[in-house]
Amino acid sequence: MCTTCGCGPEDHQHDHDHHHDHDHHHGHDHGHSHSHDGKDGGHDHGDGHDHGHSHSHGHGHQHGHSHGHEHGHHHKEEQTASAPKTIKVESDILAKNNRLAALNRALFKEKGVFVLNLVSSPGSGKTTILERTLRDLKDNFTFSVVEGDQQTDNDAVRIASTGVPVKQINTGAGCHLDAHMVCHAVEQFDLEALDILMIENVGNLVCPASFDLGEHHKVAVLSVTEGEDKPIKYPTMFHNSDVMLLNKVDLVPHLDFDVEKCKAYARKVNPNILIFEVSSKTGQGMDAWYQWLAAESGKALAAGSDGH
Repeated sequence: MCTTCGCGPEDHQHDHDHHHDHDHHHGHDHGHSHSHDGKDGGHDHGDGHDHGHSHSHGHGHQHGHSHGHEHGHHHKEEQTASAPKTIKVESDILAKNNRLAALNRALFKEKGVFVLNLVSSPGSGKTTILERTLRDLKDNFTFSVVEGDQQTDNDAVRIASTGVPVKQINTGAGCHLDAHMVCHAVEQFDLEALDILMIENVGNLVCPASFDLGEHHKVAVLSVTEGEDKPIKYPTMFHNSDVMLLNKVDLVPHLDFDVEKCKAYARKVNPNILIFEVSSKTGQGMDAWYQWLAAESGKALAAGSDGH
């Protein structure tokens, strides 16, 4: 049984891509703990030493994408017959994730930790927003960060440079974090002393929308360089997010981007979404974001912590 979230053996049956956890400490000692329970992958280095790495396969995400291309009169019947099974597999995956997310949420409530799940497409600037937030507010709050990416620990290295503890999760071919990954990632943090946990999800506006991690809020980051119609092109993400950070607004004078139209599109799919216009580069609008963060986490914000 997991010591953090309390998940049992049935939650460790994985049929998907393995993920790698990397610890980043202040001195940038990047200890790579590969805690995986699946098939062993052995690497022969030619010197008689075999290094076996066990890989944990993907947290139950059985993606039943059956691409049968046999053309004939049986194709339609086969396609119809496979549909219920595909739906059931996807339903089971989400049900298992939601059960673990509920355990995470209960743990965070017990420890008094406020948790945000930052989601966006690649290149929106969410890592830069996170860096600036941590640097500006680390004297007000105790932070820890979970970093999700398919490959590399580049973003985790950037976060570690702020002095904030960070745990890297590489999902391999996986397109999102799930509740089980987060459950194990937070084992390295002192939750008793933690005020705010920031989870930076894999850059993707589709898959992370459906997976609850046990967070208090999803925060969607959208940059003005992406196009104002993103909220209606990817409505599930913006519908499921409580906050939208409209980033890089310092570039608006140089772009053909309609800020008000973008905000209207976001409110069309989610009338209650809270929108902050920010620039992680100049600090514009960051003070309002910080005030909201303080109010929602129930922590006091010291005077002068306004991002300017």
